[in-house]
Amino acid sequence: MKRHGILNSHLSKVFADLGHTDTIVVADAGLPVPDGVKKIDLSLKQGVPSFLDVVEVLKEEMVVERVTVAEEMEQNPSVHEGMNEWFGEMDSLTHEALKDQLKQAKAVVRTGEITPYANCILHAGVTF
Repeated sequence: MKRHGILNSHLSKVFADLGHTDTIVVADAGLPVPDGVKKIDLSLKQGVPSFLDVVEVLKEEMVVERVTVAEEMEQNPSVHEGMNEWFGEMDSLTHEALKDQLKQAKAVVRTGEITPYANCILHAGVTF
């Protein structure tokens, strides 16, 4: 049994395999995941776990070099403010362009979030 960190074995494996510039997507319950991209579904019911709950845990486990969000996230003020508080300046692109980036992700982590545009791409950094 692990003593610290993420207990989910699928997430732990993805994090152990990450290299510099690899990406993990944290997604709301409705974001379509392209065929061939690993989906780790954490959703239990509507709103559980929330997008921000999952991002908060993942950012502690992962060296995040940068974050990409959809421009439209501003239409979801509570999520946008939470992300901005944790990461400051973030890259942004349209929601459609963000969905195109999913094909390169190591994994998409699906949450129970049911508010619009609660999706982000976490870009892996290094510890040195």
